[in-house]
Amino acid sequence: MKSSTTRRSFFGATAAAFAATRVGRTATGSQPGDIRLGVASYSFREFQRHLAIEDTVKLHVTYINIKDVHLPLNSTPDEIAKARKEFEKAGLTIVGGGNISFQKDDEADIRGKFEYAKLAGMPLIVCAPTHETLPKLEKFVKEYNIKIAVHNHGPEDKHFPTPQSVLDAVKNLDPRCGLCMDVGHSARTGVDVVESVRQAGARLLDMHVKDLTSFKEKGSQVPVGDGIMPIPGIFKELKRLSYQGYVNLEYEVDADDPMPGMQKSFAYMRGVLAGMKG
Repeated sequence: MKSSTTRRSFFGATAAAFAATRVGRTATGSQPGDIRLGVASYSFREFQRHLAIEDTVKLHVTYINIKDVHLPLNSTPDEIAKARKEFEKAGLTIVGGGNISFQKDDEADIRGKFEYAKLAGMPLIVCAPTHETLPKLEKFVKEYNIKIAVHNHGPEDKHFPTPQSVLDAVKNLDPRCGLCMDVGHSARTGVDVVESVRQAGARLLDMHVKDLTSFKEKGSQVPVGDGIMPIPGIFKELKRLSYQGYVNLEYEVDADDPMPGMQKSFAYMRGVLAGMKG
């Protein structure tokens, strides 16, 4: 199987990258043009904020997308400032927030969430709008200069199941309105994920990465590198596109003990990237 051969070709580099993480060095993010790996804090949804921060640091990752379980949307400005300081004091760069729902067709609700993002220092909102609310977000994108990246959620998503459905909806909007491609959910819709990255081009503003052993089974998620997701192909296409966003691990299994799987995932991804450089 082609993907298995490709994975084996990166095995040595993976081992080297894993060794690098043990001494606090990463294989990515140090040079202009590097693919930047981060954490979607949803991966630590069963843990309080301080533990999510500690574990992200242990992964030798400096980029984080904050889920509202770690910073509630109804937080006061003082509470948001306190949380932001905690992330930044730990050496983490806040690269976005979300997934944030925009299901309510109410401009006051929309503005409140953009204010939240502004106070938290989020340059991008990963979001779940409807076809009715999405066009209304554009006004706030322009006012706040905060990007939005619509997250596709796979076959169960009645609004935006595929990357292509998002791209069609944002194609005439401000360039700061784009796609957060979830590669796992995308694969489950039957689309070619590498081709989808190519199609997205500059509209690809963010990415959630995961791996599956079956593209037909949502519950088949495994550490990245243990499944059939074409990670090398995805990363090569991102590199070809000079992708400027982040590749955030969204680890949705082993909620009570995600660290082993997350460590394995980063070791594999760093190995792939190291192999590409070599």
